[in-house]
Amino acid sequence: MVMKTRRSELWVVYRMSVKGSADGANAVCTQAEWDVLELARPGHHALLRAGIGSEAEAERLARGTSGDTIPRGAPRPSAGPAVVAAQ
Repeated sequence: MVMKTRRSELWVVYRMSVKGSADGANAVCTQAEWDVLELARPGHHALLRAGIGSEAEAERLARGTSGDTIPRGAPRPSAGPAVVAAQ
């Protein structure tokens, strides 16, 4: 089901409860959808932030730093422990 959104619609970021995961996952929905979720299962998901003006901003907040571009010259994360060859 595809919903058309209005420009004045507010968005929320919440932490979904995921079976088998202590941390859960961040998710985004409209304020109206959040209200329905809370009515169905109060307290099951944790509201992280409400009143966000755009879906794009809500997505950025939900993602955190994941997916951010690494600045030029910044050290890159290592793929794992370094292996030193014996000589």
